[in-house]
Amino acid sequence: MDSESTSYSLPMLPDDNLRQIMWRFSDRYDLQMAVQSSRSMARGIVARLVAEGARNTHEWTKEKAELLTAFDESGLTALYMDPEQGGFIMGPKNLAMALVAFELSWVDAGAATSSLANNLALAPIHEKGTDEQREFYMSKCVPPQPGEDRKIWRGAFALTEPLPFVGVDTGVLQGKIRIESWEEGEEPILKVDKRGRFITNMGFANFVTAAVTSDDERIKGTCMVIMEDTDEGIYDKGVPTQKLVHQLSSTRDPVFSLKIPASRIIGGYDVVDGVIIPKVNHSEVIGSVFHRTRIPVGVMTSAKLLSAIEPIINYQRTRFRGGDTGPGSPRYDLGLQMNEDALHRLIDIWASGESSASMGFEAARQADDFDPIERQKEAFCKEQGLTGRKQFMALRKKEKEVLEYMDLLYADELSAEDEQRKAELEADVLVQFALRDARANIMNPATKLWNTGWGANMMREAVTLMGGYGVTEDCPGFLPQKWMDAQLEATYEGPEAVQRRHLSLGMGNNIFKKELTMWRKELAKIAAECPGTGAATLAAALELWQWSFEYLTSHKDANSKALFHGKRQGVTFPLADSICWLVAAYYQLQDLQELKKSGPMNPVVAENLDNYTSFFADLCAVQISRAAGEIGRICSNLVFAYAVDPEAEDLGEFDVLRGKMDRLMAGSGLAKDRAANALTGVMIPETLDYPA
Repeated sequence: MDSESTSYSLPMLPDDNLRQIMWRFSDRYDLQMAVQSSRSMARGIVARLVAEGARNTHEWTKEKAELLTAFDESGLTALYMDPEQGGFIMGPKNLAMALVAFELSWVDAGAATSSLANNLALAPIHEKGTDEQREFYMSKCVPPQPGEDRKIWRGAFALTEPLPFVGVDTGVLQGKIRIESWEEGEEPILKVDKRGRFITNMGFANFVTAAVTSDDERIKGTCMVIMEDTDEGIYDKGVPTQKLVHQLSSTRDPVFSLKIPASRIIGGYDVVDGVIIPKVNHSEVIGSVFHRTRIPVGVMTSAKLLSAIEPIINYQRTRFRGGDTGPGSPRYDLGLQMNEDALHRLIDIWASGESSASMGFEAARQADDFDPIERQKEAFCKEQGLTGRKQFMALRKKEKEVLEYMDLLYADELSAEDEQRKAELEADVLVQFALRDARANIMNPATKLWNTGWGANMMREAVTLMGGYGVTEDCPGFLPQKWMDAQLEATYEGPEAVQRRHLSLGMGNNIFKKELTMWRKELAKIAAECPGTGAATLAAALELWQWSFEYLTSHKDANSKALFHGKRQGVTFPLADSICWLVAAYYQLQDLQELKKSGPMNPVVAENLDNYTSFFADLCAVQISRAAGEIGRICSNLVFAYAVDPEAEDLGEFDVLRGKMDRLMAGSGLAKDRAANALTGVMIPETLDYPA
């Protein structure tokens, strides 16, 4: 790593012009408007509710209910809908929802959850519902237009069940479904019995999408169903959950025992020999939904870290004012920022926030890219009669072509013949689906796991940097509340063990392994062109991780048991944690490259571009050094701890790779010094733009 010690200044904290470039929505006016709407709401009504103590009750009060009206009026309620359904954004909306979640969580994550929960309720219908179901419920959840006389519907998502693809028995569901009556020539009437736990939006939900399993030989398998509050039977919203966090969202433990028409089975059904067969089982629905909805939750914690920077700087600088010193003295102007420790720890928080936001927004962009490909794949497989194992085998046969496509995708130059072949592979829907699916199986659980888990740890750091303020209700920036909220975000949509299990299945995918190798080549180019960013260190860390992964997946312990196995979570889970560090650091570096490339085209950004790129390069170096340290620690512990005889085994290559990575960290300390020094001069407002 370049050890150049040239200093620079940071004129002010990053603004919208810079963020739009880094997060790739500078050409999306619709997304910019969604950001402004959610920011205005967050720093207005949301901040007022928190400041006035609305978080101090578990009940869904009339004051909290003002949020729903504000969501409607700001357009956020219709964010998930297509224009023909009353929305305003064409195409996939994963990045839109991530940006809105980020802005709302900048102030309070409970408000963000309230905004997103209705979308989560609609997601099973949107992703796997019939055309009729999609049109009916999506249009009901749009605020009424002028002249319309109707009430807006709001939904809840009731899972509280084992999750698919994570090594648990997803066939064991507590929710049950039976046939209540089935008159000849008429639609079957079903009886649904379901208990929910920790269900968001239940204080006001008109409908619920829920996972159930058959308790009747005339119904096959599992499915998801839609229940409405006007259905015959028990629709008990339950008692409020006694949460310590996210109190600006309504959370209850509901009980349902309802009669519903069979047309409420999400995705529809067939009748074969007198048996109802749902067209889509609950695992398929949830798998499709969770491919996307984990991302905004991860970004919510990123917002907490980045929102902590300004209040901490303000606290550090003003800590000693009011004593004997006056303006112009270091003690008055800098306060705690005279001390290296205070600055270095703040840089660690900022670097972590940048890295997690980079990974989260990239995951959202990839999800937007994935959505149409997935629908094309489903249409193609339906046309070809590829279902179940046939579809699985068809995708496996495409692996060789996917790897070929990746070579062409990452190539510096292509011949005319290669260009033609690349175009052919880009037109192959199964090739494109397989590539994006392999990426999603890493990006989505990694965003959910690392952003929330590591983010919660770093929020503790943020709170400690506020001194005694950090344990008060009126701490500027609501930092203690955000620290507590982060604990819940690590649990939402599957706790950390679920994400680690998902990652452990995706890490061995040959497509993902190939992509890591491609990344290393790309990082070598970045290191040559932009020394000092940590690119070479990251490439070395990737190489060490890959070596360790291959070793652990090919060796056994002293008891002749495989080291890498689904039940051996003492190996698979630490590896899952470690890959998150690498992926987050990689996309943080990609955001820096995008800023360097596109920044000069924005006159506002271009004015101070060199200062910002220098600062973000140093943040990359700091974060990559930390990531490399984690890789070294985890991989060393696993390889040597489980080696049968470290002295006899050929582990010399590991030692070489570890030494290479460690040496490449040279200069990262000076990078932290430069970034810390820049913090002492950044201009910030005297007070936050939302109340304390």
